[in-house]
Amino acid sequence: MENLLEFLSKHFHWVLFVVLEVLSIVLLFQFNSYQNSVWFSSASLMAGKVYEWNSAVETFFSLTKVNEGLTRRNFYLERQVSQLRRLYNEANEHQSDEERQELEKLSRYKLIDAKVVSNEVHRANNLLTIDKGSKDSVEVGMGVACGQGVVGVVYLTSDHYSIVIPVLNVKASRISCAIRNRGYFGVLCWDGKDAGYAYVDRIPRHARFKRGEWVETNGYSSIFPAGVLVGQIKEVYNSRDGLSFRLKVRLSTDFGHLRDVVVISDKTIGEQLRLMQAARDSLKLNVQE
Repeated sequence: MENLLEFLSKHFHWVLFVVLEVLSIVLLFQFNSYQNSVWFSSASLMAGKVYEWNSAVETFFSLTKVNEGLTRRNFYLERQVSQLRRLYNEANEHQSDEERQELEKLSRYKLIDAKVVSNEVHRANNLLTIDKGSKDSVEVGMGVACGQGVVGVVYLTSDHYSIVIPVLNVKASRISCAIRNRGYFGVLCWDGKDAGYAYVDRIPRHARFKRGEWVETNGYSSIFPAGVLVGQIKEVYNSRDGLSFRLKVRLSTDFGHLRDVVVISDKTIGEQLRLMQAARDSLKLNVQE
């Protein structure tokens, strides 16, 4: 207390000066309309700027949730559009029953939201890591997609993270896909060069299609449902043996800016795998006999 009194006594003239200055400014703006309007306008401008900055910060931190929602929404919409397009082109007297059955297939799949925490696009054997693992119900062999289309297949899992082999990997699982509305199917592969393009092999020679048509998953595997976008046909080549076509496809997924993805969990995959294993075991027994 003594130190405070000593300080005030020593600098009393400065304290008095500051008090008088503040008092004069208050009186100036309070009893003069012009200065009061200037002060009000300036204060409103500053308050508006503060609110604008606050809104920008809140918007930035809310983008994460927005992106997650958009990724899931885009995936569902792509699936529904694909199914409805197929039903429209194959319309017949039982259309309503077929439509119900096709749309019910969507309920088989559970989507697990995830974020890409590391990504590679410049190697021959690229890998990416997502922030969901076995404790989040992610399992090896599950498909991974984004709002733009196919991403890859889960390769390894830990409790909270998973390694995914993307389409941009020369050793990637050969995903089964087909030309939209044509029914001709082949397998997707990558040559280790351009990150924007991949190839679809084994398209039959009798297939009829055009450049610019779209390629999507055909649902023949337990990894991806039918209708997940792969890309657009840009070039058509003959296979090495000349027995089929090879399609150069511009990928719909931008792997260089990949952030939000979904892991696709098929509720019936366990049953399919058990049936497949039983068939293989049966074939082995028959061969041994």
